[in-house]
Amino acid sequence: MSMEQILETVRGFDGILELAPVEGSGFPEVAWGDHFFYYAPDGQVPLRTQPFATIVTKDCPGDTESELDLPDRWRLNIHVGRARFAELTGEEPRAAQSSVDFSVADTVLPHPVYRTQGWIAIVNPGVRTSTIAPDLLRHAYEDVRRRATR
Repeated sequence: MSMEQILETVRGFDGILELAPVEGSGFPEVAWGDHFFYYAPDGQVPLRTQPFATIVTKDCPGDTESELDLPDRWRLNIHVGRARFAELTGEEPRAAQSSVDFSVADTVLPHPVYRTQGWIAIVNPGVRTSTIAPDLLRHAYEDVRRRATR
């Protein structure tokens, strides 16, 4: 899957707010080129809610194991919750980090930093994750929408 296909999928959900910081946008340089997706039908960034999915395009301080600074690398991150995280990865999110190679592409992996909160990561989604990535995005969107409308 291309990044554009992922963006098209998420942009098709109702009530989405996408933040896509660029140079000069007032956001820190570390966020330039990345995408942050919120359920925000009013168009305002929710005050007490994290994005339900992100796309990151480069290594960040404390988050380098996916090797995103290599050419043509990016990572889709999705909040799936702790139960779904365990189903997808075979690991408990709060367990000690296993010896996962976080640089493997086109594979559902624990998020290298936010696994304990129930986040997964897919570096360069491709053929193997072309069905599950959109499904996980839709599920994450529906979860956050359901919580917001309660």
